[in-house]
Amino acid sequence: MLTALSIRDVVLIERLDLGFGPGLTVLTGETGAGKSILLDSLGLALGARAEQGLVRRGAEQASVAAAFAPAPGHPALALLAEQGIAAEDEIVLRRVLGRDGRSRAFVNDQPVGAALLRRVGALLVEVQGQHDQMGLADPSGHAALLDAFGVAPPLREAVARCWRDWRAAFSSLADARDAMEAAQRDEDWLRHAVEELALLRPEAGEEERLAAERQALQQGEKRAEAIAATLAELAPRDRRSPGPAASLRAAARTLQRLPPAEPVAAALAALERAEEALAEAETLLTRLAEAAEADPRRLEQAEERLFALRAAARKHQVAVAELPALFDTLSARLAALENGAARVDALQAAAEAARAAYVAACARLSAARREAAGKLDRAVARELPPLRLDRARFVTSIAALEENAWGPAGADAVRFLIATNPGQEPGPLARVTSGGELSRLMLALKVVLAGASPVPTLVFDEVDSGVGGATAAAVGERLTRVAERVQVLLVTHSPQVAARGAAHLRVAKLTAEARAETRVEMLQGAARREEIARMLAGETVTEAARAAADSLLAAV
Repeated sequence: MLTALSIRDVVLIERLDLGFGPGLTVLTGETGAGKSILLDSLGLALGARAEQGLVRRGAEQASVAAAFAPAPGHPALALLAEQGIAAEDEIVLRRVLGRDGRSRAFVNDQPVGAALLRRVGALLVEVQGQHDQMGLADPSGHAALLDAFGVAPPLREAVARCWRDWRAAFSSLADARDAMEAAQRDEDWLRHAVEELALLRPEAGEEERLAAERQALQQGEKRAEAIAATLAELAPRDRRSPGPAASLRAAARTLQRLPPAEPVAAALAALERAEEALAEAETLLTRLAEAAEADPRRLEQAEERLFALRAAARKHQVAVAELPALFDTLSARLAALENGAARVDALQAAAEAARAAYVAACARLSAARREAAGKLDRAVARELPPLRLDRARFVTSIAALEENAWGPAGADAVRFLIATNPGQEPGPLARVTSGGELSRLMLALKVVLAGASPVPTLVFDEVDSGVGGATAAAVGERLTRVAERVQVLLVTHSPQVAARGAAHLRVAKLTAEARAETRVEMLQGAARREEIARMLAGETVTEAARAAADSLLAAV
C-alpha cells in the first residue's frame, strides 16, 4: 500500500509530506483548492506524462516521491528483481521534472526509464477517475480478473502447461522440417563429404599425436644417419681408406720390429689400449645403429596422414580437432535425411497430440469461465441499483479467439461490457459517456473484484459526483467494503462518503502576499466535524449542519 507521498514545487504546492495508512482515506476541500494537484503529483510519481506546467512558478524543478510497502511476493517485487533493483520492505518511486520539461525517474534511488516506472506504478496503484479510467477499463486484464474471481487455479495452470508442451512440440517439428529441407538441398555434397570423412576416419587428438610422432621419427632418422656416418669413419668399406683401426694395427706392427725398450713398450701398450677403445666404440655404435634404425616408410605414412587431415580441415574450414565432431554432425544430417520422413511424421503426431491436449484444457477453462462470468454478472448486478445504475446492464463477454491469438492464458477473449440504457447493446466500459456513471460502475466492479486484483491501492476521483442522499450513502458503504481488502484514497464532495473515512485530509488553498499555496491538513475530532458540516451547509455552517455531521459520523 501507499505509505507516504512527498511533493516539492508542484504547481501550488511548495513542500508537502503526507503519510497514509490502510483502509479508506478521504480528501475533501472546496473546488479549486488543489485536490487534483495531489492526484497529478501522485500520477507523476507513477509514470504519468510529465507536463512542464506542473513546475511551481519560480522553482527550477518539481519532484514527487511515493513510498509503498508491498506485500511479500507482490508482482512489483518480481518485476524489480528482473531489472536488478533491490526491493524488500519498501518501494520508492520518484520523479523529478525540470523547468525545461525534461524528467528523470527513479526506483529506490536507481535511475530507470519512464516505461519501467509506469509498469511498476500500474502494479501498485489503480486510478479510477471521472475522465481517466485505468485498470478495470483496460480489456487486456479482464481475463485475469475473471479467473481470479471464480476460476480454479489448476485449470489455468493446466492450460499454461499444455501451451508450453504444444509450443515445445511445434518447435521440435519445425526444427526437424528445417533440418530435413536443408539436408535435401545439400544432399549430393553431404553424401560426398560423409563418405570422404568416413574414409579418413578422423580421431580426437590425432593431429597432436601425429605431429609428435613425425617429430620423433625425423629426429630418429637424423640420429641413425649420424651413427652410420660415424661407423663409416671407423670402419670404412672402401679398401683404399684403411680406417683408424687398421692404422692402429699397422703402427703396432711397425713398433714391434724394433728392439724391446721401455719407451717402445709403453707406446705399444698405449696403441693396444687405443685399439681396444676403438673396438669398444665401434661395438657400441653398431648396437646404437641397430636400435635406432630409421623407418622411412613409417615417417612417410605419418606425414601423409597428417597432411590429409589438415587438407580436410582446410576444405571444411574447421580446425583439425573439429573434424570428428563435423563428421558426427554431417552423419546425423545424412541420417536425418534418410530417416527424416519417419521422424517428421512422429513429431507431427506429437505436435497434434499436444495441440489436442491444449484445446481440451482450454475447453475446460472456457466452461469454468462462462460459469464464473454468470456469477460475476449477477454479483455486479446486485451492486448497480443502490448506485443509481438500476437501468444499467453489466455483461461479461467470452468469445473464442482466432488460433493465432491463442496463448498460455487460453483461447478466450474476455471483455467486461456495459449497457446503460434499456435496449442498448452492451459495449466497452469506456463507451459510458457520463464520468459519474463510469466511476460508480467501476466502484461496483471493485466491490466484487477487489480481492481478484494484485493492486493494493485504489484511487477514486469524485466517484460520488452528481449523487446525494441514499445513493451517496450507498457509494460510501461500498467504498468501506472495498477498503476492508485494499487501501482506498478518495477525493469526494459528499459528506455521507467523507464521514466513512478512516482518515480525513482537507485540502485548502491559502493566499498570502499575493501568492497562493495549497496545504493539506489531517482532520480529527472537532475539525473533522466542522469540515463535514461545511460540506453539508456550504459557506455558512449552521448548528443544524453540525448536528447532521455528528449524526453521519456516529452512524459509521
